[in-house]
Amino acid sequence: MTGLMNSSHELLNRATGCLLGLAVGDAMGDLGRSDQHRQRYGIITQMVEGAKSTDDTEFAILTAQTLIDWRGELTLSRVAESWRKYILGQGGMGDRGGKPLYGSVANLARGMEPPQTGIDNPQNDDDGAAMRIAPVGIICPGNPTRAAQISGIEAQVSHARDGIWAAQAIAASIAVALDTASPQEIVMSGVEQVPADSWLGRSLERTLAICRKHPAIEDAWEPLHNDLWNPIHSMAAEAIPQAYAIFLLTGGDFRKGMFWACNFGRDADTIAAMVGAMSGAIHGCDVIPQDWVSKVRRPAGVCLKFAAQRDIVEITQQLLEVAYERT
Repeated sequence: MTGLMNSSHELLNRATGCLLGLAVGDAMGDLGRSDQHRQRYGIITQMVEGAKSTDDTEFAILTAQTLIDWRGELTLSRVAESWRKYILGQGGMGDRGGKPLYGSVANLARGMEPPQTGIDNPQNDDDGAAMRIAPVGIICPGNPTRAAQISGIEAQVSHARDGIWAAQAIAASIAVALDTASPQEIVMSGVEQVPADSWLGRSLERTLAICRKHPAIEDAWEPLHNDLWNPIHSMAAEAIPQAYAIFLLTGGDFRKGMFWACNFGRDADTIAAMVGAMSGAIHGCDVIPQDWVSKVRRPAGVCLKFAAQRDIVEITQQLLEVAYERT
């Protein structure tokens, strides 16, 4: 850890902002896709009543708890054990989970082990591992290579190919964001984790070209929707490049990032969760309105029951204990 990361207070502020930003983006982005909300307001600008977590936040809590339990020393079998304990041990998944998450839990219940649980799994190249992976970046501040290694292990329980590379990209970006980097550096640290000759790699290349051609997000808006569109909106090759583009074109500004990400449509809860995590990691929790924090600090438990028993601020503190142990 370098620079500001030598300050435990500053690191705590940024790490907390990262996880709270993820939770805010998840809840607001989910509302932004609501027909009822759009019919009344047109767009989402505030954390309105009724906002709550989806699988994005709650699986991020599962990733964090797994890292805490094993002090950051993950193996495939340890990740599987954690999923069995916190998901199967509490009656399975609830509502709002993605297909590969349900598929991997079913595979674990059958007695399968990673990486097979992720390989023999529907839509295992979607954004469901990337959405939950920010806690890995938090225990590896300033070390994107190590963040990518750990996230590559964690993601295999549910994903393969682009699904794993997407998780490695976001984890690396979070690790760099916590260490006083620019938005460009944060994005490129993630892009470097992705094979260029992959669907995700080619989509990222097209996305960066769009951002260079249209440096104003208002001009990039339509190409980001049209050029990256595919029939399943949650695929990693669509959602991760779109999140990176919004983060870049808003300069990492938290409120601007939330406005554009939460109103993006498509997989807006996951897109906004990733934008919120990266922006929160740059600026810390002070940029997030306190009334927003109060609505998301404890997950709703709609998908994972145990997550409702966790406090995001306390979880962040425990993650940083792991980070300092590993330094």
